[in-house]
Amino acid sequence: MTFDIQQLEAFTAVVRHGSLGRAAAVLNVTQPALSRMIRRLEDNAGAPLFERHSKGMKLTDVGEALLPHATLVERESRQAREDIEALRGLAKGTIRVGAVASVACFVLPMAIGGVLKAWPGLRIEVLEGVWDRLAEALTNYDIDLALGVDASDTDQIVAIRDCQWQDDSYVVASADHPLRRRPELRLEDTSAEKWASLPRGTAPHAHLEQVFADHGLGLPNIVVETRSITVLKSLVTDSGFLSWMAAPMYLAERRAGLVDALPIPGVKAMRRLTAFRRRRGILPGPAAKLIEELRRMVRAEVQISALR
Repeated sequence: MTFDIQQLEAFTAVVRHGSLGRAAAVLNVTQPALSRMIRRLEDNAGAPLFERHSKGMKLTDVGEALLPHATLVERESRQAREDIEALRGLAKGTIRVGAVASVACFVLPMAIGGVLKAWPGLRIEVLEGVWDRLAEALTNYDIDLALGVDASDTDQIVAIRDCQWQDDSYVVASADHPLRRRPELRLEDTSAEKWASLPRGTAPHAHLEQVFADHGLGLPNIVVETRSITVLKSLVTDSGFLSWMAAPMYLAERRAGLVDALPIPGVKAMRRLTAFRRRRGILPGPAAKLIEELRRMVRAEVQISALR
């Protein structure tokens, strides 16, 4: 059974947009032409791929089984075209990368700068988010690399083990927070203060919980949970909140004298960060260039020395 790439692209477009009409408009073809492509693909598959109803198109079990393979073929075909055209000087190529906040704030911009210095024709698309969002985007082919906290490999995602580095996390507060005036500050002194944190289920929240548990304490008074790093840092700088952050995440605010770690002896936790890719398929050429730059930075320990 051989599938036509154009028919597979038509199929994934209908899935993304939910109807033949919307997909046809995006693909710039007529609806009857798109319908014929879908019927030919169904004939080739030997079964219907969609259930048609008044509200749109719903995948059948066969359609659900075909979708990940069709998506892979479509993305690999697109990437092959980009790589070949880039070699011929006809296109720039695109790096699609996702990163957790601490990486997006410091390490990734440095790596992008290095890549663009060597390959000025490349484009970069960056998705910032917590790990669950990045893992989903990597699995769905929305990004080609994810930079996050070290984790176990899965059936779909694997770590690039020679592309790892580390950072340290601290309890942070504004420069004028009242706790800074307290002598011999201890972790338990922060428990009753207002805290802002990334949500439960995220790696930073689990990290915070573990630090308090290691000191025989329960979670502090977390008043705000948010996935917005901007909101999180604003709560610390402008509203007197405490938070738990990796050092690169608040580097700019620390340099500006707005935020810094609280001077609590022994309260610092290291975490390892890693680049991840999909288990299956070829790593696109532009993404491979970013990995090479990250490897160079890890060897030189650029990001570690910059934070000392």
